[in-house]
Amino acid sequence: MYEYQFVKINLGGIFTAKPSSNYKEIISSKAKEGWRFVQIFAPATSGYGSASYFELIFEKKVD
Repeated sequence: MYEYQFVKINLGGIFTAKPSSNYKEIISSKAKEGWRFVQIFAPATSGYGSASYFELIFEKKVD
């Protein structure tokens, strides 16, 4: 059995898609806590053709 954790990363405005957090640091930090990075989920795009956020998905085996 696994447990999952979702970390939401907001993106910039219409003209910039810069993440509000350093996703590489988040992935490294979670790995040190025993979480395995599974996927980046990006929702459907907005009316301007870009997503406003994405989510990092992590899993950890439950004993």
